[in-house]
Amino acid sequence: MPTYDYLCDTNGRVLEVSHRMAENLSTWGELCARTGVDLGETPAEAPVQRLATGGNIISSSSQGSGAAPACGTGTGCSTGFCGLN
Repeated sequence: MPTYDYLCDTNGRVLEVSHRMAENLSTWGELCARTGVDLGETPAEAPVQRLATGGNIISSSSQGSGAAPACGTGTGCSTGFCGLN
């Protein structure tokens, strides 16, 4: 299942969570419930935004590898976006 990074502008924290691609979390409370993180002093209704990290598939064979996926053209894109859809 893909993982996504979410940013809470209220507290500046970024949390990683795994969920279906079609799903989107919108509040700090939802994010904390999914990740098991305590709300702290941040209101549960504080908005969060999913960062444009592209979603990463984590498997037992790739955890901790640190390797980024190769560009579809095989040339490696300096911007990280090769324009292939």
